[in-house]
Amino acid sequence: MNFYKALNRQSYSSRNFSIVPIRYEDRMDILKWRNEQIYHLRQDKPLTEGDQENYFKTVVNALFEQEQPSQLLFSYLEGDTCIGYGGLVHINWIDKNAEISFVMNTALEKDNFSKHWKLFLELIEKIAFTELYLHKIFTYAFDLRPHLYKPIEDAGFSKEATLKNHCFFNSAFKDVIIHAKFNTIDEL
Repeated sequence: MNFYKALNRQSYSSRNFSIVPIRYEDRMDILKWRNEQIYHLRQDKPLTEGDQENYFKTVVNALFEQEQPSQLLFSYLEGDTCIGYGGLVHINWIDKNAEISFVMNTALEKDNFSKHWKLFLELIEKIAFTELYLHKIFTYAFDLRPHLYKPIEDAGFSKEATLKNHCFFNSAFKDVIIHAKFNTIDEL
């Protein structure tokens, strides 16, 4: 398993679910899910296996050695099986905030979308607030999946902003919805 130099504790779990530093062995599943769900990601074309190999070898591998990486990515596991991935991205170490990213196995979305979003948010929040002492974490979502907002709000996030007509999708401009949660731990 890889280790992030920026973290003291490398894995967090709840029941049979955990997040661990992103595993190389999960890269092709992640590629598949990203390509299946490209419509809601900031990805302009399907990824190839070569793209994914290059990303892991050049971008991901470098993250493990950095004191203040721009992102911390995790494999989201049920037992030992990867069923999603995500992390803290666009980390702003000066202002102490980061965006949350999460993509789950497409096959799980229909019946388990809310369950996995809430679990992932619970786990990533522990890293953000108790390990990194960030002040704020937030989601940035194209307004294409209205079912996304309930699990985010159930996890204690509040709608912070609507960026009107902020992204272009299927020949039309769509809003971007931002939800945020602030650290209430006294150790800031």
